[in-house]
Amino acid sequence: MNLYLRLLMTLLRAWRAPRLVPGDTLERRLRVLPNDLDINGHMNNGRYLTIIDLMLVEYFVRTGFAATMLRQGWRPMSGGSLISYRRGLNPFEVYTLRFRLDATDQHWNYMRFEFVKGDKVCAAGYMKGAAVGRNGLVPNLESYAAMGLVPPAHALPSPVRDWIAAEQGVMSAAW
Repeated sequence: MNLYLRLLMTLLRAWRAPRLVPGDTLERRLRVLPNDLDINGHMNNGRYLTIIDLMLVEYFVRTGFAATMLRQGWRPMSGGSLISYRRGLNPFEVYTLRFRLDATDQHWNYMRFEFVKGDKVCAAGYMKGAAVGRNGLVPNLESYAAMGLVPPAHALPSPVRDWIAAEQGVMSAAW
C-alpha cells in the first residue's frame, strides 16, 4: 500500500464521515506499515509529517475548507512544522493520531498533533497552514467568512509563540 492509496482511502473516508467544526479533534487509529520504516526498523521521521498531511486532507474535507478553497481558487500551503519525537513506532504497531486546530492568527492556522501508543505520546508538535490566493496569503477573516464561520478566538499557546519567535530568528540568521 503506497501513499497514493492512503490518500484515496483518506478522501473516501472523509467524504463519508460526519462534518467537523474547526477546533474539533480528529482521531484516527493507524498502523505502521513496512513502507513507513527507515533503516533502523521504526517509522521514519519524515513519514510522521506525511501522515500529518493526510490528516490535514481529511480535516479540510470534513470542515468544508477544501470545497471553499476549490470554489475560491485558493490552494493550501504549509508554513512549517515543529515536531518532537520521544518513542519509536515499530512495524505493524497500532497508534492513535490526534489532530486539531489549536489557534489562528491573521493568516496562519496552528494545528496540534500527537502520535500516541497506548498511554504514551510517541511524537507531538504543531504545524501551521494557510490558504494562498493570487495575491498571497488569504487573511483568516476572509477564508473563514467564505465558509460562513469566524476564526476561533483562542490565544496562541505558549509553545506556538516560542516557535514563532524561534522561526523568526532562524529565517533572519545570516550565513
